[in-house]
Amino acid sequence: MALQDIRPAAVAQALRPNIWDMVALILVTGAMVLIVYGGEQTTAPLSALDVAPVSLDPANLPLYALRTTMRMLLAIVCSIIFTFIYAALAAKSRRAEMVLIPLLDILQSVPILGFLTFTVVFFMNLFPGRVFGAELACVFAIFTSQAWNMTFSMYQSMRNVPKDLEEASQSFHLSGWQRFWRLDVPFAMPGLIWNTMMSMSGGWFFVVASEAITVGNTTVTLPGIGSYVALGIEKQNLPAIGYAILTMLLVIIAYDQLLFRPVVAWADKFRFEQTASASAPTSWMLDLFRRTRALRALSLPFAALNKIISNLHIAVPASLKMASGKHRQPSRIIDALWLGIIVASTGYAAWRIYQYLSATLSLSDVLSAFGYGLITLARVVVLIALATLIWVPIGVWIGLRPKLAERVQPLAQFLAAFPANLAFPVFVVGIVRYGLNANVWLSPLMILGTQWYILFNVIAGASAFPSDLREAASSLHLKGWRWWVKVVLPGIFPYYITGAITASGGSWNASIVAEVASWGNTHLSATGLGAYIANATENGDFPRVVLGIAIMCILVTLFNRLLWRPLYAFGERRLRLG
Repeated sequence: MALQDIRPAAVAQALRPNIWDMVALILVTGAMVLIVYGGEQTTAPLSALDVAPVSLDPANLPLYALRTTMRMLLAIVCSIIFTFIYAALAAKSRRAEMVLIPLLDILQSVPILGFLTFTVVFFMNLFPGRVFGAELACVFAIFTSQAWNMTFSMYQSMRNVPKDLEEASQSFHLSGWQRFWRLDVPFAMPGLIWNTMMSMSGGWFFVVASEAITVGNTTVTLPGIGSYVALGIEKQNLPAIGYAILTMLLVIIAYDQLLFRPVVAWADKFRFEQTASASAPTSWMLDLFRRTRALRALSLPFAALNKIISNLHIAVPASLKMASGKHRQPSRIIDALWLGIIVASTGYAAWRIYQYLSATLSLSDVLSAFGYGLITLARVVVLIALATLIWVPIGVWIGLRPKLAERVQPLAQFLAAFPANLAFPVFVVGIVRYGLNANVWLSPLMILGTQWYILFNVIAGASAFPSDLREAASSLHLKGWRWWVKVVLPGIFPYYITGAITASGGSWNASIVAEVASWGNTHLSATGLGAYIANATENGDFPRVVLGIAIMCILVTLFNRLLWRPLYAFGERRLRLG
């Protein structure tokens, strides 16, 4: 009888709201109100953008920050869904990998202006006369600056799952669906989260181009921090640029504390190691929700639904099993047919591009654009080498110290989010005043935003480095150069390659912004493929836009095939944990 009396009281006590429930409810309600208010702005007619144009009044910055943040968060959600599907197919199917990974190389090298050139009209025609069509075009443009490095990160993690964990999943007879949610996703989580943070910051880097769109005769300016910055640069208004930087800093701190830091602390449980983490990351936001009663009780149905879905015994398609090469030998006939389809499709696409370009361009145009591509390639190689020498040691040092990583995290996000456009005044004025060579001194703008891909991935690799291996190295008295060569560099190598691939592709993308800089009426241009594409886009010269993008895709793909992919395979073969 006493036990029966206690149970209802215990249940009532567990469901009774406490002070933490009230605080969490205020935060959740506030977030929902902001989302609904920002969402209402997207349903306005397109003419409203002309009635209330972007203004440099600082009082408008809170609304602009809300609109920009909502676009970026929606793009991140789309990027996560894309990452799970695309990376899983590429990692599990050898035949799909033959198409998807080269395609990913091409997609990350296509400049954001290249996407905007062909997608703005499409999305605006979906919702004619409405702001929502322009918003979708902007979200898609931000998505193209976020998704690729997240996909590379998860693909790399799924290809490098330790063998003992694979054997454990086989001994438990997990289906392909269960293995994905119980092994692949948890193992990939640390690297994926850091790349998601990098993607959020990378979205800021291109938000100016995505919110202030000019393609030929089509001009769309959406209210947001990006369009505010573009107007400030046009008007040479330094105080407005300062207000925009301050707003960006506050927004980054807000979503770091409310979103990313709780996720980093939550994901620490997915680290692969046999010993407990010496210093686990913490989050006041996560602790707050863990202390709630009513909200945690309300989340139980969602947790149960998640458990049911992840436990579904869905078998892997036979094609994926065969592609892994572990249980059955691949069919050479099917491989030959598949390769033939790929070659035929690629040849057909190349022929269509040739027909389109040959109607208006000559061989001299192609050779000229290819020469510009080689110049940009030289810049990318030099800048990636410098970024590697600088950020790999710093990233390892930060990643091995979780408490330090917590403090550095918002600063690194802010630096990664700092758009190159905001550095234009300093670079343009300095180049003009001192008579410097624009071909040399505009180059750092290419790596300004993309160098952080290397830092974030190295931090992720060092953070996920097993503590037991560090302790083993310490017991063997490995120090100095031997510690770097024998312990740390092999451990972070797959993560570094992921960061270097995305930084390389991002640098090509950033060349569109970096090789053409302006401040007011002063315009500077460096010789390179980025300037070639930017000028063609501004002039509405679509054949040259297509030619420039095609050459950029070819150069990036060859560079990845000849350098990064062999290093990637070496890391999988020789430097895999477990």
